[in-house]
Amino acid sequence: MQNQVIRGKKVAMALTTSACHATTETQEEQQQNNNNNACHMMNLAIFPYCAGEPQPNLNAVINHYVHTLNHFNSRNLGYPTNQNFNYDGLAPLLQFHLNNAGDPFLGCSFSLNSTSFEVSVLDWFANLWDIQKNKYWGYVTTGGTEANLHAILVGREQFPDGILYTSEDSHYSIFKIARINRMQCVKVATLVNGEIDCAHLKHSLLAHNDKPAIINLNIGTTMKGGIDDIDVVIKTLEESGFSRDRFYIHCDAALFGIMLPFLKAAPKIISFKKSIGSVSVSGHKFLGCPIPCGVVITRLEYMNASSRNNVVEIIGSRDATITGSRSGHAPIFLWYAIKKKGSIGLQNEVENCIMNARYLHNRLCDAGFGAMLNEYSNIVVFERPLDDEFSRRWNLACQGNIAHVVVMQHVTIHMLDSFVAEFMMMKKRSFSCFKDYGTFKPLCIADEVGAPNCSCSMHNLLS
Repeated sequence: MQNQVIRGKKVAMALTTSACHATTETQEEQQQNNNNNACHMMNLAIFPYCAGEPQPNLNAVINHYVHTLNHFNSRNLGYPTNQNFNYDGLAPLLQFHLNNAGDPFLGCSFSLNSTSFEVSVLDWFANLWDIQKNKYWGYVTTGGTEANLHAILVGREQFPDGILYTSEDSHYSIFKIARINRMQCVKVATLVNGEIDCAHLKHSLLAHNDKPAIINLNIGTTMKGGIDDIDVVIKTLEESGFSRDRFYIHCDAALFGIMLPFLKAAPKIISFKKSIGSVSVSGHKFLGCPIPCGVVITRLEYMNASSRNNVVEIIGSRDATITGSRSGHAPIFLWYAIKKKGSIGLQNEVENCIMNARYLHNRLCDAGFGAMLNEYSNIVVFERPLDDEFSRRWNLACQGNIAHVVVMQHVTIHMLDSFVAEFMMMKKRSFSCFKDYGTFKPLCIADEVGAPNCSCSMHNLLS
C-alpha cells in the first residue's frame, strides 16, 4: 500500500513537473525531434508504382538519419549495446549476400557462406569457457533470444517432461520460450541483488522432484546484473535428490559471458568443467556488432543425439539450427572484433567499463540518490527518475521504481557527469513543484535494492 501511495505521488509529481517547467531538452533539441518527425513523414513513405528515387534524395535521407543517430547516441546510457566500434575495413563484404544455412561445422552447398569465420569464433568461445573443440557444438544466432531458445530446446530434447526453473529476474525471453515450448515453468524468487534464491529453488525442486529439472541461470540479470552461483545451484540440485542425469543447466550470459573471463578480480564463473549444458551470449552487446547476433555453445553429445537424422539434401547440411538462413556477415563482425582487440584489448575495455560504473555509483550516492552496483558488474541501479521525459532523454531502462545505466565502452566520464548533473537539477525542480501538494516522501526503493542502498528519508536516517 505504501508503494502504491508513493507511486501515486510520483505520477502526480511527474505531471506537475511537466506543467510547471519545460523539459530538460533545449529548443535546439526540440527542433531536432520535430525535424526527425518531419523527415519520417515526408521522406520515408514508399509509394506504389514509383519510378525510383534519385540517389541524391536517398543520400539526404540517410545523412539526416545518421545525424539523428549521433544526436541520440550522445545520451545512450540504459541499454547494453557497445556503440564504440569501427568496421570500415569490412565494407567490401557488403556487396555480397552471405548465407550460413545449416550446421556450421558441415558447411552447406551454397558457396557464398562464412562458416569458416563462424567456426573460428565458436572455437574462441569454447576455449573461453573450457570445453574442448571435439566436445562442443554451437552456432552464431540472430541474437540472445534465439541462443536461449536453442539452448533450452536442447535441454527439452534431453528431458521431454522436464520442468523449467528460472528466476523472476530472468530476461523476458525465457518466459516466452517456455510458452513456445509449452513447458511447465517455475518462477524462482531472487535475492535483493538479483541473484537466484537457492533456498526457494530447493523448495521448488522438492515440490516437483518426480520430474527432471531444466535450469536457466543468469550470469548477469538484465536489470541488476545479478550473477547466479552455478556451484551453489548444482549443490542445491544434489541436495534435492537430482543426480547429474536428471538435470540440465543453461547459462544465459548475454553481457557478462565475455566480460567476466577478462576481469582479473573475478573467479572462474563460467566453465564447462562444471555440470552445465550450454552457455549463450549476445554478440551486439560487449563486442559491439552493428547487427543483432548471439552465440550458443552446448555439448556435442546432446546435438548428436537430437540432430543425427536431420540432413537436408537441398542445402547439403544438417538442419541443426533454429533458423534456416542465417547471416553470414554477423560471424565476420564478431571475428573481426575479437581479432582486432585481442585479449589485452578486451581486458582493458572490461576494466574501464567496471571502473566507470563504480565512478557513476559513487557520484549518485554522493548526490543523495539511492543506488546499487553489484560486484563484477557494469550495471548501476538507482531510483527511477520522477520525470519520464528525462528517462527518455537519457535512454534509460526502467522497471517499477528503479532504473539503470549500463556503462559500456562508448559511455564517457563526461556523459556520466552530465547525466548526474541533470538528474540533480530535475530532482530539485520536482521537489519545488510538489510543495503545493503537501509533505513529499522521497521514493523508497529498499525492496528493490536493499535498505542500505535506499536514500529515502527513513532509510537515509538509519544508514
